[in-house]
Amino acid sequence: MAGNADKGRLVSALAGDEDQQLEAGLRPRRLADFTGQARLKEVLQIAIDAARKRGEALDHVLLYGPPGLGKTTLASIIAQELDVPFTQTSGPVLQKKLDLSGILSGIMHRQVFFIDEIHRLLPDVEEMLYTALEDFHLDILIGTGPGARTHSIPLQTFTAIGATTRQGLVSAPMRGRFGLVLRLNLYDVPELTRIVKRSAKLLDTPIDDDGAEEIARRARGTPRIVNRLLRRVRDYAQVRAHGHITMAVAETALDLLEVDRFGLDEIDQKIMRTVLEKFGGGPVGVNTIAASIGEEPETIEEVYEPYLIQLGFLHRSPRGRIATERAYDYFKVPRRFGGVERQPELF
Repeated sequence: MAGNADKGRLVSALAGDEDQQLEAGLRPRRLADFTGQARLKEVLQIAIDAARKRGEALDHVLLYGPPGLGKTTLASIIAQELDVPFTQTSGPVLQKKLDLSGILSGIMHRQVFFIDEIHRLLPDVEEMLYTALEDFHLDILIGTGPGARTHSIPLQTFTAIGATTRQGLVSAPMRGRFGLVLRLNLYDVPELTRIVKRSAKLLDTPIDDDGAEEIARRARGTPRIVNRLLRRVRDYAQVRAHGHITMAVAETALDLLEVDRFGLDEIDQKIMRTVLEKFGGGPVGVNTIAASIGEEPETIEEVYEPYLIQLGFLHRSPRGRIATERAYDYFKVPRRFGGVERQPELF
């Protein structure tokens, strides 16, 4: 039995690695190939072209927004556009000042240094990063007690790119070091449809326009999810539909995966039914919602709430979260007006 369990874990790990490799292969390499985020791309293109003409390092960039929208991909694209090396790390990995100094001391001129989850940097590591970003040198404390002295190590000018899903947790001094602070927004269905078509072409998978649109509609406004759904629908099409993705194939495959027509999963359903049924449509605080469904408030705010707001199911007010008329109709929950129960309309 233990051997079977180990084998199952190995197969699962290998499948996860394969998905990650496929995901990496679908990522665009140039800014022109990056779908959506038109204003952000224009701002970045101008900054990149100006830095190239001057032969200087691009100003530091802070990217923020919900997960899965392409922050890591954009950081890699910036390095490609500048034709410079790319180094990647994350806030939780940089546990000690020595970790940061080891990376920065070997960094090259104009190199891109990407820090994912920058809001999770430890305070002492963050303080060391301040001088590196602003003055391009590291201050190292040598010795202890009265004989301790600070030694300054000069660095090459480089471009730091920070990514975060929670801009509010990035300290003001840290935000002030970034010359470009750019937000990535959730994608609309036409943008995601273009991503599906591009990815299907790279995967050599025939797909109809309406099939691509159906996958896009259920992807929660997120490119990472749309590519994951495409791979699962491709699997279904190869086994049950001769490899061609049509509207009917996409609908059947996604229904099998229990992804509804707006991409709402079990947690989305729990959030909305909690607001609608337990708290009469709100207003209700996010901490109360989190306690009711057994989820972290941060996860609700970062992962689930933005998409529910974009769909028009949830409204964020100073008093708390409020369900909209659209939510009552979609979830078929009757609403009471002055003691009279209003039956939901067909959505």
